[in-house]
Amino acid sequence: MNLEYSIPEINELLLKKEIQPIDLINNLEENIKKYEHKVHAWVHTDIENLRSEINIKNDLLQERINHSKLTYIPVGIKDIFNTKVFPTEMGSLTWKDFTPGNNARVVDLLIQEGALIAGKTVTAEFAVHELNETINPHDFTRTPGTSSSGSAVSVSTGMVPYALGTQTAGSIIRPASFCGIWGMKPSFGLIPRTGVLKTADSLDTVGFLASHGKSLRPILDTIRMKGPDYPYIYKHIDSKSEYPKTKDKVWKIGFVRTHTWESAEPYAKDSFLEFINQLSNQKSLHVNEVEWKESISESHTIHEKIYNKSLSYYFQNEEKAGEHISKIMRNMIELGKDISPSQYKDALRKQEYIAKEVDAMLESYDVVFSLGTASHAPLRGVEEIPDPCLIWTLSHVPSIAIPLYRSPSGLPIGIQAISRRFNDYLLLQLIEEFIDNGIFPKGSMRINNSAL
Repeated sequence: MNLEYSIPEINELLLKKEIQPIDLINNLEENIKKYEHKVHAWVHTDIENLRSEINIKNDLLQERINHSKLTYIPVGIKDIFNTKVFPTEMGSLTWKDFTPGNNARVVDLLIQEGALIAGKTVTAEFAVHELNETINPHDFTRTPGTSSSGSAVSVSTGMVPYALGTQTAGSIIRPASFCGIWGMKPSFGLIPRTGVLKTADSLDTVGFLASHGKSLRPILDTIRMKGPDYPYIYKHIDSKSEYPKTKDKVWKIGFVRTHTWESAEPYAKDSFLEFINQLSNQKSLHVNEVEWKESISESHTIHEKIYNKSLSYYFQNEEKAGEHISKIMRNMIELGKDISPSQYKDALRKQEYIAKEVDAMLESYDVVFSLGTASHAPLRGVEEIPDPCLIWTLSHVPSIAIPLYRSPSGLPIGIQAISRRFNDYLLLQLIEEFIDNGIFPKGSMRINNSAL
């Protein structure tokens, strides 16, 4: 069910009483029993608690279903978000069985709208680089992506229709691309981070992964900040969250080959250019290549300085845990210690400059496309090829992963769409129109793995 229908479609089926809330829980339980022992997407789940919650809160939830598309729908929560019901362990033995006693604000927003918390999904250690136990369902020998891997796999196998994730570099877009699903990293600051593990203050972004492109809007509507109490977002989002839809609109589309282009696998570049060629033949689109600014090519170096320095500050105590901390985490912390406060401040200034340069680059376009990842999922333990993901994270712009192609090996590989900061809804409008016009698929890529 979670792979067959988008969230709006599930909501409509519930409203018409063609399915019952318990059907969603049964579907969750069925797929967990079928797949979880092979893919290890979850740290904690409690199906019986969900059944009890439906029985206890049924009258209240029935009232909410008329104004919230997420009521009764199960969601996976990446295990760096605080939750009252489940421990929050952050992919590390040093925090095993930790119970924060509160919910992250975004979790409370979901609960207020009647969403059902299915459990906590596996994350990389402290949401950084060290893979945990989650397996890519398309190929067990390959990585499922970086830190939001459990969320991605729980969605790609149909256990839940959506799951929360975070992105500090590429931790939503990459697992979405490698697992053949949709993912959205909204504009920086649009979704609250209260009660979520900090790794880098100017980079950490809350987002989500979903099995259908048309599921993205209702999720964003529910968990983002809104209203005059948040004047900056109110000014830049609420005043233009609905863009005029006209049949005669000519979308201004750009595509960009960033400084990471040359390192990408040939099949990734060929697939991307094939897609751009298809768009160029559409009469309702005006497609141009975006001139890449060399001033932005320092993005990966600047990102690394900010990231490592932040980790060395926030994880001083964890570093003392010795063998319970991975080698890669220790190395990043050590690198961060060697970065002086003045070098860190300089990197932050350069981040602001790059964000302005990216904004100027995107200014003439509604939406710009870039490679999602530079290849299909690499083998476990093999570092990913540099891709554009962290450029868009560093510059605070919204990005959506689109499951569009397969590599010659039959593995998923996605592209990503970006727009100017706070143009999230314009980006969603194009995604939805492209789905309606058959340019993008409605749902996720089918898993062709006999071992699953």
